[in-house]
Amino acid sequence: MEWKNKNNKLTKTYSFKDFMEAVNFINKVAVIAEEIKHHPTLYLHSYKKVDVQLTTHDQGAVVTEIDFKMAERIDEIIKED
Repeated sequence: MEWKNKNNKLTKTYSFKDFMEAVNFINKVAVIAEEIKHHPTLYLHSYKKVDVQLTTHDQGAVVTEIDFKMAERIDEIIKED
């Protein structure tokens, strides 16, 4: 599944084999978010799915280049595992 640009947010849902794998993914996203100082909205649901939303709040809650950069970095987490 590719990222969707909807309502001024980049969004994507990731599915994992279990709860712990989903939580580990969230922890890896958190490290990247702190590194580049851009924090996504993360929703863990259905015990193994994570919805990610990216928008740049200080630019008026629109999608900017930093959102695309963060999306690429998040996708790299999946490729590494």
